[in-house]
Amino acid sequence: MRLLDRIAPLEETLKELEIKLSDPELSSDVKQFIAVQREYARLREIVDSGNQYRILLANLQSAKTMLLDEDDEEMRGLAREEIQSLENQLPAFEEQLRQLLVPKDPEDYKNAILEIRGGTGGDEAAIFAGDLYRMYSRFCEERGFTMEPVELTPGTAGGYKEIIVNVIGADAYGTLKFESGVHRVQRVPATETQGRIHTSAASVVVLPEADELDVHINPNDIRKDTFCSSGAGGQSVNTTYSAVRLTHIPSGIVVSCQDERSQLRNFDKAMQVLRSRLYEMMNRERMANIAGKRKSMVSTGDRSAKIRTYNFPQSRITDHRINFSMYDLPAVMNGNLWPMISALQTAENAHEFQEESNG
Repeated sequence: MRLLDRIAPLEETLKELEIKLSDPELSSDVKQFIAVQREYARLREIVDSGNQYRILLANLQSAKTMLLDEDDEEMRGLAREEIQSLENQLPAFEEQLRQLLVPKDPEDYKNAILEIRGGTGGDEAAIFAGDLYRMYSRFCEERGFTMEPVELTPGTAGGYKEIIVNVIGADAYGTLKFESGVHRVQRVPATETQGRIHTSAASVVVLPEADELDVHINPNDIRKDTFCSSGAGGQSVNTTYSAVRLTHIPSGIVVSCQDERSQLRNFDKAMQVLRSRLYEMMNRERMANIAGKRKSMVSTGDRSAKIRTYNFPQSRITDHRINFSMYDLPAVMNGNLWPMISALQTAENAHEFQEESNG
C-alpha cells in the first residue's frame, strides 16, 4: 500500500478526535482525555508530515512537466536541478513517514523506572553497574531527562550492587525501553592484579512509570516499615527514621527508598516504584498476547537475555539483537548512547512496519 493511501484514513480519524477533544464530558475523565490528546498529537504529526510529502511529490511532478513542455534550455536546466534536488529529498521523507506510521506503544510517553543490578562477577559486576549508571545519567542529561534516585546500594569495592532511579521526561520509557536485559562487560578489572581479562555482567530493567490512574493499591495491602537511612552525610543519617520500606503483601513485592531526608518523600518515591512493578505484572498477560500476534525484532521480553557486550580491549560495544557494533566505547560510556538506541528503534520500526504492511 502506498504511503499516502495509508495516511488518508488517518486524516478522517484526526477530524473525529478534534471533535472528541472539544466535548466537555471527555475532560471529566482525566485518563481518557490524556489518551485522546496523545493520539491526536501522534496523528497530527503523521498528517502534517504526509502533507509535506504530498507537496514534495506535487513539486516533483510540476518540475518534470516543465522539463517536457519548456522549450527554453535555461528553464529546462532549472527544471533538471529542481528534479534532482527533490528526488534527493524523497528517501528521507519516505523513511520518516514509515517510522511515524508504526503505531506507538501508549507506554512510550511515560516516565521510566530504571533498575540496574550487579550480576555475575562479584565486585567487578558492582563496579560495572556503577559505570552503566554513570552512562545512563550522562545520556539522560543530554536528552533533557531528569533522574531522581530512589535506592542506591553501594558495592564493597566501588560501584553499586543495586540502583533504582526515576527517569522523568517526555518519551523517557520509549527511549530507554530496549535497554532491559543482561549487559556483559569484558575487561581487566581494577581488582585484577595479574592483568587478566574478566567477564562479568549487570542486569538492567526499564519499567513504564505507573500512576494512581493506572494502578489502584489498597492501603491495607501494604506494610510500611521505617528505618534509619545509611546514605552519605547529613545530620539525619542514622539518627531519624526517614527511610521507608514498603511490602505489598498480596504480591510479595518489596521496595525501599532512603534517598530523601523526608520520610514522606521517600514514601512517595517508593510508591511510584511499587505501582510500576505491579503495573508490569498486570501487563505481562497483555504483552504475551501481543507477542503471540507480532514478534518483536528487538524486545525479547526476557530479562535474563544477554543483549549487549562491552568489550574494553577492542573498544567495541555490540548489541546482539540487531548485530550492531560501535567502536568508540569510551564515548558510549560517557553518555553517547543515542546511535545505539536509534539503531534499535530503527530496526524495530522497520520490522513492525513490514509486519503491518504484510498484514
